[in-house]
Amino acid sequence: MRTLRTDAERAEAAALVQDRQRWLSLRGLPVPAQADVPALFRDPQTKSAGLFEDGKLLACMVPARDPGLSWGEGPCLRLGRVHTLPGQSDDITRLLTLWASDLAARQSLPLVRAEVLARHALQAEPIAALLRRLTDMGWDVRGSGPGREGDRFARLELAAEHRPGLSALINCQAHTPHLAGDDRSTA
Repeated sequence: MRTLRTDAERAEAAALVQDRQRWLSLRGLPVPAQADVPALFRDPQTKSAGLFEDGKLLACMVPARDPGLSWGEGPCLRLGRVHTLPGQSDDITRLLTLWASDLAARQSLPLVRAEVLARHALQAEPIAALLRRLTDMGWDVRGSGPGREGDRFARLELAAEHRPGLSALINCQAHTPHLAGDDRSTA
């Protein structure tokens, strides 16, 4: 896991996001209606991070230290704009979950929060299947509500937990998330 610092890494992340959005669209799954997410990852001002394996980008996101989202109480590590390489197993999401929980604990934050696009009721497929997989990984669903661009999101929380053996799986070179201001990027 490392901060995306070069134009090439940011371009690779933008391409991954475009591939994920195309993959979702082809399956009739929701993609953000108004946000130009690939442009966000190309922007050098965005403090984005990527999960790499053998030089291949498997996932990208915008982690930030947040004093509290409008739907959550207290400070947290916020994972915004999380995208994984299409056609991969849940192992990537599982690694991101473990990493985020550990990073939050190392930052003395009690929780990780994220949002998942959910245009319909949380009990309806296909979002219900995704939420079941995420809860199996330790995430708690905290309801749903509107995101910044007006899309509806499922709200997720994960308890922070020190995971000392995680460094054998993930070498973390990502930046220490800054305290977010009004930028409420969503997952």
